[in-house]
Amino acid sequence: MRILDDLALLAGRLLMASLFLPMGIGKIGNVAGFAASLAAKGVPMPTLMAYATIAVEVGGGLLLILGFIPRIVAVVLAGFVVIATATSHVFWTIADPAAAMGQQIHFFKNAAIIGGLLFYFASGPGRFALGRKEWN
Repeated sequence: MRILDDLALLAGRLLMASLFLPMGIGKIGNVAGFAASLAAKGVPMPTLMAYATIAVEVGGGLLLILGFIPRIVAVVLAGFVVIATATSHVFWTIADPAAAMGQQIHFFKNAAIIGGLLFYFASGPGRFALGRKEWN
């Protein structure tokens, strides 16, 4: 049964990385536009935060794939998702019901991602990972 657990942990890491890595890579081509969207939301130092976001999404995605330093990756990505959720998916402030519903879906999707990252923090990366020795 242990091999199934390890395969599930690998699949979970790859699926989680499939969210972060492409989103970060996609922002590389339009840092100025992404920074402008952050500025419009009132995020301080938007250009710096845009580059930090790219670093977290790309770096975190790659580290998830590799299963390297899993506890640090889980905490950093979970913190990142908390901040992104608090700045981008405040559905309770939106008057239009359809738009509010869309943001509410994103809010709870992000809550589920945070939950998955907490599972990753607790369970470790599995056998097929560079960071597996932390759990031996």
